[in-house]
Amino acid sequence: MTAAGAPGHRRRSLLAGLLLGLGLAGGALAGSQREEPLADKVRTALAASVGDIAPPRASFADIDDRLAYLRWLGAMSDRLKKRKGEHGVRVEFLEAVWYESKRAGLEPALVLGLIQVESGFKKYAISSAGARGYMQVMPFWTRSIGDGDAATLFHMQTNLRFGCVILRHYLDIEKGDLFLALGRYNGSRGREAYPNAVLAAWKGRWAYTPRKLATG
Repeated sequence: MTAAGAPGHRRRSLLAGLLLGLGLAGGALAGSQREEPLADKVRTALAASVGDIAPPRASFADIDDRLAYLRWLGAMSDRLKKRKGEHGVRVEFLEAVWYESKRAGLEPALVLGLIQVESGFKKYAISSAGARGYMQVMPFWTRSIGDGDAATLFHMQTNLRFGCVILRHYLDIEKGDLFLALGRYNGSRGREAYPNAVLAAWKGRWAYTPRKLATG
């Protein structure tokens, strides 16, 4: 290595180290969720929540709600185009994200931000801790509240269903504190890097404000 190249190499090494320290290098960003004992009542409720893996079918109270959803779908499809080039694949993914988010009482934009940080929208991402798929779900969850088959975590809707149900569970445990719930989801409760990264992706990339239609 030349003397002129050494500083550049050191800078690149330092940057890589910082990214790894934040969990942002290599695509998959899962910490190490702890497998915690679940009360029988909680286990039964969570198992029921993940058990019905039917194709997502959104329903709407009126035409305005449906039109608002379709506008959201179009806007998110445009934003996701660089990560998922095929239109049909994008739409199927976004439909499932919307459905599973709403089913769990979560904002779809929050879930998209979490997926961006956790897996970079890679369906088959695997972290060093063994977490899998879009939402980087740890395999122990399939033993605890599923059928025990961790391979199903690479199925799109199954992964989104588990991820959303787990995040909702952590929000309930943390009494609605999103910062702490995100830290628990990532296995880094009390540390700022992961929750801040998800919140930044949510607000900076995936937040959506419907356009007001002109009147008169």
